[in-house]
Amino acid sequence: MDSRVAILGDSESIKGFAAVGVDVFPCESGEAGAATFRRVAEGGEYAVVLMTEDLFVALEKERSRLSDGLLPAVLPLPGVAADTGVGVARLRSFVEKAVGSDIIFND
Repeated sequence: MDSRVAILGDSESIKGFAAVGVDVFPCESGEAGAATFRRVAEGGEYAVVLMTEDLFVALEKERSRLSDGLLPAVLPLPGVAADTGVGVARLRSFVEKAVGSDIIFND
């Protein structure tokens, strides 16, 4: 597997990533996103797959099928429409699992 990075999401949110070498895959709907995600994640070319938070949530079933493997790492990013907090909640969950308490966000 190469160390390539892909991003999936609405075209407005992801278009700037192409300038820094990330492979961009515009997906305007959940159905198109599911097919694209399967192709990108199961193809063996990418170590990291970034997704806008709305697509990340919409493709939960697809993501759960890949959760047993180490690669690719699938990470949510806020889109231009809104920050839903999915990324922060996921990071909080990882920190709590690793150290036993919320040491970063400590609300």
